[in-house]
Amino acid sequence: MTGLRILAGTLKGRKLTSPDGLTTRPTNARARQAMFDILLHAPWAGRAFLAEARMLDVFAGTGACGLEALSRGAPLVSFIESAPSALATLRANITACKATAQTRVFASDALAPPAGAPHDLVFLDPPYGQNFIPRAVAALAAKNWLARTALIIAECGPEDRFDPAGEILAERSHGQARLIFWQFSKSPL
Repeated sequence: MTGLRILAGTLKGRKLTSPDGLTTRPTNARARQAMFDILLHAPWAGRAFLAEARMLDVFAGTGACGLEALSRGAPLVSFIESAPSALATLRANITACKATAQTRVFASDALAPPAGAPHDLVFLDPPYGQNFIPRAVAALAAKNWLARTALIIAECGPEDRFDPAGEILAERSHGQARLIFWQFSKSPL
């Protein structure tokens, strides 16, 4: 794939690679820009939130969204990806961005993740039309990946339907991509 780049921040313009074939679908630049515009200017998030947020990029693919967050000030990004070709590309993109110290890669199925540490900002971009988002959120919550009030952003396709558990903060469509922002709510133990 050509034209995949970091859009803003310290890594602005850095080229990213994508695996050959159609199994990995990076978030398009327009949707990624919209996602960060909303995130950085919303009263429920903002630059200060991003500057302190541990981010989790699930179904990470190329890592474009997580690396974009890192470029824009996130101090740490964890990636969950299971496809071997996407993992190789993800690791190459992290190395090209000189971001190995600020990133963690988990070669795992998002529906059966290992135990994790809580993250404040979570981005999910699964294959469209397979109802992965609610199942992934439940699996991540069960394995402690989600902070008690994590901000979750999901990219879904036009045929994906689900009702997030928590308050929906924003929803936007960009071409085939639909972005849903919500506040996760996990009851304290």
